[in-house]
Amino acid sequence: MRRTVAEHQSAVVETLRRSWTQMPGSVMDDGGSQEPLMAGLGRVLATDLVAPLDLPPFANSQMDGYAIRVEPEQPMDVDSAQSTTFRVAATIPAGVVPAALAAGVAAPIMTGAMLPDGANAVVPVEKAVPAAFLSAGDEVALPVPAAGTFVRAQGSDVRRGSVVIPAGTLLNAAHLGLAAALGFTTLPLKRRAKVLLLTTGDEILAPTGRADELPPGMIFDANETLLRASLGQSSVDVVNAVIVKDDPQALLRLLDTEVGGVLARDGGSQPRYDLVVSVGGISAGAFEVVRQALGAASEGAASNAAMEFVSVGLQPGGPQALGTYRGVPFLGFPGNPVSAFVSFELFLRPALFSLLGAPAPRQRVVAALEHALSSPLGKHQVRRGVYSGPEFESAPSVREVGGESSHLLGSLAQADALIHIPAGVTELRAGAKVEVWLL
Repeated sequence: MRRTVAEHQSAVVETLRRSWTQMPGSVMDDGGSQEPLMAGLGRVLATDLVAPLDLPPFANSQMDGYAIRVEPEQPMDVDSAQSTTFRVAATIPAGVVPAALAAGVAAPIMTGAMLPDGANAVVPVEKAVPAAFLSAGDEVALPVPAAGTFVRAQGSDVRRGSVVIPAGTLLNAAHLGLAAALGFTTLPLKRRAKVLLLTTGDEILAPTGRADELPPGMIFDANETLLRASLGQSSVDVVNAVIVKDDPQALLRLLDTEVGGVLARDGGSQPRYDLVVSVGGISAGAFEVVRQALGAASEGAASNAAMEFVSVGLQPGGPQALGTYRGVPFLGFPGNPVSAFVSFELFLRPALFSLLGAPAPRQRVVAALEHALSSPLGKHQVRRGVYSGPEFESAPSVREVGGESSHLLGSLAQADALIHIPAGVTELRAGAKVEVWLL
C-alpha cells in the first residue's frame, strides 16, 4: 500500500518521538548546558532567559542636544514650544556619570550619554539658538518641550527580572544581541541531535579534488556533502559520515560498531547517535544494501532492526525506509541526490522542528507559475524553481529550473524554491497558483 506524503510525514514524527522517548539521554529531554553566546545562533534556548538588569540601565539621551529640566506639566512639543534662555553647563559625553543639573541650566549631551539628575528632557542641538554646542558659562536659547522628550527612560526596553527570551525559542541574531546587551557571555542551549550519515553504493567515490582521478563507472559522492550541509543548517551534528559498499554484512557490522550501545566519549548518559540517516540502497534493485541488510535483520526473532520499506506517493523521493536499529531511529532516503534532498526537506526537517524546535520551518508562499506544468496522476510532485517575489504592481511568481528527473544537481544548485504540485493535479496552466517553499 502506498503512503501519502502527509502519512509518511506523520510516521517519521512518531518514529522519532517514540524512539527518543525511550532512549536514555534523549535529545528531546535534554535540559541544556551553558555554551558560548555565539554558539546559540540557530540553536534552541533550554531555559527562560531572565533580565539581570534594566535596558537601558540608566536614563539616557536619544539625541545630540541639550539636557534641561522642565516642569512635568509642560504640554508643548519641541517644535511649538517657546524659547527660554539657559546657562550652559559642562558637556556630557557618553560613558561618564554627570553632575546633577539645576533648573535654568542646560548641559550639552551626546546620544546615549547618561541623563544627569535633575534633567528630564533633551532639546536637539539643531533647535538651539545658536544651533551649536556652546562652552560652559555661555547662554543658549532653547524651546522648552514636555518632560520626557528625547529621553530613553531606564527600563523602557527591558525590565529587570522579566523573561526576555522564553525557553524553546529558536535563537537568531537579535536574540544574541539582546543577551549580549544584558551582559551574558554564555546561554543555556539544548544540545544538537547527533547523526550517523551513511551513503551507499559500490560506484561511490569520495571527492578527490581531481576530476581525472575518477575511474570509469564511478561517481563522486555528492550525497554526503548535500545531506551533511542540510543537516548542519538544521542544528544537527553529523558525528560521522561513512561510504558503505553494497555488502549487507559489512553494513550490519558497521552499525553494530557505531550504534550498538556506545555512549558518548565522555562516559555520560548521552547516546553516541540520536539518529541514523542513510542515502541509497532502499529500492527494489538487486544491490539495495540497506534493504537487504535491515529488511532481513527485521525478520529475525531477536532482531536488532525494526524497519519498514515503503512507497510514498511522491516524485522525486518515492522509496523511503523508516524504523530503528538497536533502538536508534533510522531514516533511509533514495540515492539520487535530488530525491535525497527532497526527502530531507519533506520528512526529516519538519520532524526536527516539530520535536526539537529547530530548524525553523521553510517559509511557504503562493506564487503564479510562469509556464505550464504537467504531473503524473497520484504523485505529489516537487519541482525545483526560481522564485520572484512581489514587486510594485506585480504578484509573486515561480518558474521551474531543470526537469523532474532526480539526478539533476545542476538545476538544484540554481533553485531557491521547491514547487509543490498536489497528487491529484495533472495539468497546470501558466498563471496557476502553486504552493512554494523558499529555500
